[in-house]
Amino acid sequence: MKKLIIGLLALGLTTQINAQIIELDEVSITAVNYKYINAVDSDDVAVPVKLLQEKVALFDLKNAEFYLDEYDLYEVKFYIPDGKVLVAYDGNGKILRTIEKYKNVKLPDVVRNAIIERFPNWAIKKDVYFVKYNDGKSTQEYKVILTNGDKTMRVKLDAMGSFL
Repeated sequence: MKKLIIGLLALGLTTQINAQIIELDEVSITAVNYKYINAVDSDDVAVPVKLLQEKVALFDLKNAEFYLDEYDLYEVKFYIPDGKVLVAYDGNGKILRTIEKYKNVKLPDVVRNAIIERFPNWAIKKDVYFVKYNDGKSTQEYKVILTNGDKTMRVKLDAMGSFL
């Protein structure tokens, strides 16, 4: 019993020894394309649009097979069944400008409500969502085809639901 108590006491004292302190090199993580995400991000945008925009922002240009240090501008195309994006990257992988086109995506509530309010008996047949990003600013536009029986109408709206 005496040996057991001494053994537990010795074990208890040895577990309080501090571990080694290891210093690691400092690592800094920066979001190169945060301006693009902030400019095009919308809470009510369709899921496929948001996923493709995230893929564009997170694309690692420097690890792409076509990357060469000698070029200052790269144009890369991204495709999904619902849309496509043409992106211009600088040599460091920063997004300079984009042109985006998405077909038949879910319209944001603001846009849909503006259409319903102005054209109550019309149905949405097709829509196209355009996004242009340049120098930290984006413009977003919806082109919508409406039908009412055998009548067809085309309207344009911005992201706030204002008719253009």
